[in-house]
Amino acid sequence: MVDVVGVMDILKDQFWFSAGLAAALIGVIMTVVAYCIYFERKISAWIQDRVGPNRVGPLGLLQPLADGAKFIFKEDSIPANVDKPLFLIAPTVAFILGMIGFVVLPWGGSVDLDGDGVVDVVAQVADPGIGLLYLLGVGSLGVYGVVLGGWASNNKYAVFAAMRSTAQMLSYEIPMGLCIFIVVVCVGSLRLEDIVLSQVGEGHVWNIVLHPVAFFILLVTIFAETNRTPFDLAEAEQELVGGYHTEYGALKFGMFFLGEYAHMITGSAFITVLFLGGWHLPWVPGLQPEDVSVGAMFMKMGVMGLKIVAFLFLFMWVRWTLPRFRFDQLMRLSWKGLLPMCMILAGYAVYLVYVGLDRDVYWALGGNIVLVLSVLVFNVLHRPLVSGRQANMPAIGGRQPA
Repeated sequence: MVDVVGVMDILKDQFWFSAGLAAALIGVIMTVVAYCIYFERKISAWIQDRVGPNRVGPLGLLQPLADGAKFIFKEDSIPANVDKPLFLIAPTVAFILGMIGFVVLPWGGSVDLDGDGVVDVVAQVADPGIGLLYLLGVGSLGVYGVVLGGWASNNKYAVFAAMRSTAQMLSYEIPMGLCIFIVVVCVGSLRLEDIVLSQVGEGHVWNIVLHPVAFFILLVTIFAETNRTPFDLAEAEQELVGGYHTEYGALKFGMFFLGEYAHMITGSAFITVLFLGGWHLPWVPGLQPEDVSVGAMFMKMGVMGLKIVAFLFLFMWVRWTLPRFRFDQLMRLSWKGLLPMCMILAGYAVYLVYVGLDRDVYWALGGNIVLVLSVLVFNVLHRPLVSGRQANMPAIGGRQPA
């Protein structure tokens, strides 16, 4: 018979509670990653008026198991003349970096396990004071999996794709960092739990209400960081035969594939925490900071999961809706579009903090509206010629193409 009291005493220790939570989250995330492939194919079929996977199991729900078995049992060939150590390390790096970001995310707030009115643990694997920097560091290392995979393959097309991905990811990390800076300067903390708590409670609103432009720009940069369409220049199957993982097959290719979805899950949770209140829903009993029961913890984790699923659907919807950017368009969007806007927003956020109006909806939202209107007016007055030609090519009929 299980000693319930003994188990409860163990779970009251934050170390053991975090260990159990980490094991549970790894299982859930791995399952979600596997079924992301299924839902990607189902959503694409829905958008293109097809059926999608429907043979393996009821409604095709066992298709991820069939795909996993195929990856495991498929012949694992390694081309000649590759850099074998790096060739084997690259998919491992991509997968592991995609999986370890979740440890600093606040999943369910504070918890009173035995109902005595005293908070026993926090539903978070780790709660460092610099959790935001940890998540940024892990995310920025993702480029190494791409670069190592392309370089080690001894394939010029794979190297081209890896270099394009490096330029893309480094370029979009700058506006991403400025969007995150806006939240940090307004909250005054790098702890992700503090960022969530700053958006809940009496008189507080989610950061998306205060800084919607920063939210949108951060969402765009996450698309670029995860190499999702329309920013999938690292793969660009129609151009580069698969890009940086052209030479990979079997389970090694599967690890690249799963790592991409793991990055999508982490990125979705990240933007949820920064701008959408994390586990919070306004005016819903059981989802407030003072609700610390075990039931409230599961409700908060469920809300966090639903928000992540909504972003995953958005990632998949966009992939099958928008065309891929040309590379010069992609870089111009970052350096000439997103970066100037982020610099203006960051300066305005610092000003609001200086004058004590950083949580004032009218001032914060008003500044965002003025910026958007200014950008629209500028684009109308300086509308370039729409052309499929790059800007540095010879003019057509006396007019320089965009």
